[in-house]
Amino acid sequence: MALYRFRVTFEDYDDVSREIDIKSTQTFEDLHRAIHQSTGYNSEYSSSFYISNDQWLKGEEVTYLPNQRRIDRGVALMEKVKLSSRIDDPHQKFYYTFNFDRPFDFHVELMKIILDETPGVTYPAIIKSTGDAPRQFVTVADAATAATAETGADDFDFLSEMGMNHEDTEDFSEVDETGEAVADEHEEAEEDEFGSEFADDDNFEDDSKSHDDY
Repeated sequence: MALYRFRVTFEDYDDVSREIDIKSTQTFEDLHRAIHQSTGYNSEYSSSFYISNDQWLKGEEVTYLPNQRRIDRGVALMEKVKLSSRIDDPHQKFYYTFNFDRPFDFHVELMKIILDETPGVTYPAIIKSTGDAPRQFVTVADAATAATAETGADDFDFLSEMGMNHEDTEDFSEVDETGEAVADEHEEAEEDEFGSEFADDDNFEDDSKSHDDY
């Protein structure tokens, strides 16, 4: 039984690549899962392969976990489509988008066709792995760390990264080394101003001492 050897690369990360051997009779879902076995990603996200030309232009779509729009359009499902049914070029290309909510885009290219399986190997098989895949999900902390590394700690604007305006900081209190909130200088000034009006009791006499007892 023939094997296909695919080279899989991230569109935005040229230094990360994988080579995968897979049976011609296996499905696009098998290839989908093999790719994420090699990246360490959770594969259970809506994704699609697109039959592509040499310029990576998207053609026919083959999808996994389709949304209602794709269902209504009758897009072919990965688990039902064998790889051999969509390969008619010795260097067939597929444009692959993984996780439409937070997408990674890949180029998947057929490198060669192997006529004989290797005894004892379970396919799909990852035969070469180059570079570390980027993290599947980037947290706020990851973004802050990356931005600090690129721009320097003094230049990193955390509020901008969080989508907040600098005016929003009016609601924040400073905290000293003991963890206690530090009062705003403007607020202290207002307190002193009003407090001073009532602090002067030089002219205040206690009525209890100014009247004779009866």
